[in-house]
Amino acid sequence: MMDWLNILLDPNAQWILFGSMLLGLSSGVIGSFAYLRKQSLMGDALSHAALPGVCIAFMLSGSKSIFLFLLGAAVAGVIATFGIGYITRNTRIKQDSALAIILTVFFGLGIVLLTQIQHSGNGNQSGLDKFLFGQAASMMLSDVVIMAVISIVLVSICSLLFKEFKLLSFDPGFARGIGYPVAFMDQLIMFLIVVAVVVGIQAVGVVLMSALLITPAVSARYWTEKLGLMVVLSGLFGALSGLIGTFISASGNNLPTGPLTVLVATGIFVISVIAAPRRGVLSKLLLRSSVRNQMRREQSGPQMERREKAV
Repeated sequence: MMDWLNILLDPNAQWILFGSMLLGLSSGVIGSFAYLRKQSLMGDALSHAALPGVCIAFMLSGSKSIFLFLLGAAVAGVIATFGIGYITRNTRIKQDSALAIILTVFFGLGIVLLTQIQHSGNGNQSGLDKFLFGQAASMMLSDVVIMAVISIVLVSICSLLFKEFKLLSFDPGFARGIGYPVAFMDQLIMFLIVVAVVVGIQAVGVVLMSALLITPAVSARYWTEKLGLMVVLSGLFGALSGLIGTFISASGNNLPTGPLTVLVATGIFVISVIAAPRRGVLSKLLLRSSVRNQMRREQSGPQMERREKAV
């Protein structure tokens, strides 16, 4: 108990804790719409596409500026979204194949650039590979402030355009018919995913960021049938994952925050699969048992009547 209090009283731990919670919150909210639109791989593709942007930003600037890294990752993510849209619209390739193409090409380019930087002899490149798996412990107060502002903007946009995003997720044809700019809103959602990915790569890394986008949304889907409640639960599950993951990481030695956060989100998903009402495994088993007992009672009734008549 004292260890947890010491963590809460440590200013560095407070920044990391607050930043991880904000990251989980914003990722869960925007990830809900990606999941409902069957674009779960979009976060994976865009997070991997951010790596060459980070490497190019370092090669051009020569410094490990978080702002420049985020800018480079954002540019790479936007290019990736337009590439996916162009391939989908102008070829016969389906979106899942386009996502796989962009993911592998951009991530392969990022690994090549990262290897080139590491063998360039530049002493300032130390720690650049942490963007692969994240290093939340390196976050400073300025990073958390940037993360807080971006997270508030993401959640605010999703709240203001909730009806539009809801219609786009369930019936884009109807949305197009009543005059909604469907293509623009589709690109806007992709851009918001890019922003969420860019914010999270420092804490979680490009490899695991997609899990933090989709896992809370999938967990929330088990608990409710209403979209508004699902988005709220997804944000809460994401924030809770960041909170618990950071605590576990801070309480041990050499425990990475990003992977632990993803593991906690996976644990919440497992609990949701098992214990969620109506959709959970236990609920379905209880329902099946109740139906079997009811059928046995209904079948035993006529049998008892026939026995009484025979007597």
